[in-house]
Amino acid sequence: MQERSPQSRPGAPTLTERMAAAVAGCRFDALPAEAVAKAKLCVLDYFSCALVSHELPWSLQAIDVASDNSGRNGRADATVIGTAHRVAPHDAAFANAVLGHALVRDDMHVGSVSHLGVVVLPTLLALTEDPRGADARGRDLLTAIVCGYEVGGRIGRSILDVDVAKIFRPTGIAGPIAAAAAAARLLGLDAARTAAAIGLAANTVAGYNEWAATGGSEMFFHTGFAARNALTAAQLAAAGAYVSPSAADGPAGLLSAFGKPTAPDVPEPFDGEPEILSVFFKPVPACNYAQSPAQAARRIAVHDRPTPGDIDRILVRVTRAAAAYPGCDAGGPFEHILQAKMSIQYNVAAALVTGAFDEAGYRPAGQPEICRLAAAATLVVDEALTEAYPRAQGAEVVVLMKDGTEHRCRVPDVAPASEAEVEQRFSAAAAERLGRDKAERLYEFVMTLESSVEATTLARLTHCADLTPATT
Repeated sequence: MQERSPQSRPGAPTLTERMAAAVAGCRFDALPAEAVAKAKLCVLDYFSCALVSHELPWSLQAIDVASDNSGRNGRADATVIGTAHRVAPHDAAFANAVLGHALVRDDMHVGSVSHLGVVVLPTLLALTEDPRGADARGRDLLTAIVCGYEVGGRIGRSILDVDVAKIFRPTGIAGPIAAAAAAARLLGLDAARTAAAIGLAANTVAGYNEWAATGGSEMFFHTGFAARNALTAAQLAAAGAYVSPSAADGPAGLLSAFGKPTAPDVPEPFDGEPEILSVFFKPVPACNYAQSPAQAARRIAVHDRPTPGDIDRILVRVTRAAAAYPGCDAGGPFEHILQAKMSIQYNVAAALVTGAFDEAGYRPAGQPEICRLAAAATLVVDEALTEAYPRAQGAEVVVLMKDGTEHRCRVPDVAPASEAEVEQRFSAAAAERLGRDKAERLYEFVMTLESSVEATTLARLTHCADLTPATT
């Protein structure tokens, strides 16, 4: 017998109920055009990452686990992006979230310090291929995407600060809540059941940052766990599960767990600029906090052309949040790819040595000069940059040469990858993995998504029938 959520409660609505009411009441026609356009770019950016990461160890592991699980359970509804695999929706959500996160280049919401898209999008894609969500239209999917970013951005801003992010993985906190809200919207749940989905997802938040110092691959699986849990939370809510309406802001709820006020000053969802418009696309396939330092270093490399062997020391001025985030203030030694991608010093050194941000530069075993310069770099907390954060993420790089000269570049904020760059990265990745014709069809489908009567086509366009599972 299903246990039903109460239709009304005495007193003021809880934070969960307020967010749920906004999500359940959101309509595509009320969304700003720029939010819809940004949602499409988020889809392209996500695919551009997921389609090129299949050979990375954590990607292969996630695909193998998803395939094995679904094979035993006899389910084959949903697509693992860029492969011939069809698996159960929960397994697809897990694998596709790992694939999208595998390059460390997924979209970034600075206010929540989270990668929201890499949890929201695989959850929704899996749901469109599940019988319970298969009748969704393109405009439903776009609405759900915007709702997911909205809830994740708002709840993330109320929890994530420098102290919390030292230990807990931000995406592991905001991600499942964002994706559960998005899934509830795609399923067309009412406000009470949407609140249940959000509340259940709040009970699954997880992920610690110990990986950052060791290069452990658990970081990649955080997004997979979050997407799988979010899908389950929404489906339980749809089945009628009763969940504490105060799961987020009750005295023993989510906010209390992180030492936050249980009466948070959180604006109403969609009050002001939609959170999705705060998302930026990374130009560098590395940690968020390494973006602006790496860009400043690249400008020095391109314009001043210092000879790497003549560099004596490097000073990198950053925000307090950047210096404090696990793995960011690391000068080596570097044994794993993820250690290199997290280290601000390594990213600065790589930009100075290569003048680019190629994946090959993040294999530290083959980069002795980059490792030498990373060890010679020192982070300094800059109070002016700190005061501007999170509105802006500036940085300054000072390169001190052995002959006493110096090169200096200060950038006020990250220069995000442009719309044209996002589209170019997508086109290159999709053409290589899917073939040019299918890549063009996928692009056109994304860009006209609001006109589609079958959102499920989006995931299925990423299926590679001509690739045998063994080659993935």
